[in-house]
Amino acid sequence: MARTKPATPVRRTPSETHKHANGTSHPVNGTMEKLEKRVEEAVEAQARDPVEQKQAGLLTLAICVGGIYASFLSWGYLQERITTTTYGPNDTRFTYSVFLNTVQSAFAALTGLVYLVVSAPTHPRTGARQIPAIFPSKQVLLPLLLIALTSSLASPFGYASLTHIDYVTFILAKSCKLLPVMFLHISLFQKRYPLYKYLVIGCVTLGVAIFTLHNPSTAKKAAKKASAASADASKALGMFLLAVNLLFDGLTNTVQDQIFSSFKGFSGPQMMCAQNIMSTALTVSYLLASPYLASTPLGAWLGQRPSSGGELAEALDFVTSHPSVGWDVLAFSACGAVGQVFIFHTLAHFSSLLLVTVTVTRKMLTMLMSVVLFGHRVTKMQWLGVGLVFGGIGAEAWFTRREKLAKEKAKAKGKGVGRKKGQ
Repeated sequence: MARTKPATPVRRTPSETHKHANGTSHPVNGTMEKLEKRVEEAVEAQARDPVEQKQAGLLTLAICVGGIYASFLSWGYLQERITTTTYGPNDTRFTYSVFLNTVQSAFAALTGLVYLVVSAPTHPRTGARQIPAIFPSKQVLLPLLLIALTSSLASPFGYASLTHIDYVTFILAKSCKLLPVMFLHISLFQKRYPLYKYLVIGCVTLGVAIFTLHNPSTAKKAAKKASAASADASKALGMFLLAVNLLFDGLTNTVQDQIFSSFKGFSGPQMMCAQNIMSTALTVSYLLASPYLASTPLGAWLGQRPSSGGELAEALDFVTSHPSVGWDVLAFSACGAVGQVFIFHTLAHFSSLLLVTVTVTRKMLTMLMSVVLFGHRVTKMQWLGVGLVFGGIGAEAWFTRREKLAKEKAKAKGKGVGRKKGQ
């Protein structure tokens, strides 16, 4: 009887032997190269079902793109109207950013829950929906709490910047999320990028600088016809607040990438629902505590008056006195929530590069809409800045697409060589 040759033991790397509770690999030496590879696998391969991709035709694409444009153009219009419109004889503005953020995250959490239920797969025999858990494991709670915290902190800084800069500058700077993300990767993870990415960053930064420096109306509005020094200080403060907002946005996106890479199978609808539930819990806690914070030095630093009763009471009183604001807030929150569903649906059925193209062009349309509907004046030099920003973003997307196509071609070629050897 022939003796069988013992199987050669498979040697595993430390990253393959360490496992999470949900069965996913946890790299011990977590380099950014491995992180980005796993992000690509999680989002590009697993988040999109190849069968669904084949079934997704031009009609689905048109619905997704139209839904993103309609939702977020309306969202941008309502955002500017809420934050810039004055009400009553004293020309007061709605400045309750945490209240606004709470309503928006609550809408998004409910919408995300509906989306999670509707998009859940059905059992092949019983037909019952197999709805995944919103929080699949204890390990995912801490990173989810972190992105809920950073996203909740980002909004107040962004809305505060609008008292010093105009909405067109705000939208243009918000289009530059690549800046904080690359900064975090370079500083925290010692990541190095190809030369063209640094050129893109330089182009985008130059465009924002040109647009800001050649904006004569922003500083005058913010400083209320004060001295030139006060106007410059107001503009600088607005850009600083916006930079903090972008930094928190970059942290949110970075941690979201880590969640998708570390917890495979954690889908977009789960992320949307879980993140917004936690964000709502955090902001509601702040609103309930604000009456007690108002009488403390921290409350004064946050801009609360000791006799105000906190932000929740002030916001409700403002909405009661000016009901049109309440309807705008509800419509704004609904548009944002529905827009998120279209974004996740686009990512699920089409490529992320398509999504980047759609969101960038949407921001350009939002800027043009703001200029036309709200009477902003944009100089020739500012249009040059706009061109540099979106030109840099478009170039980055083109290079990224070319790299991915090259990788896919090399991968397909490798598979073909492997088949020939097997034959």
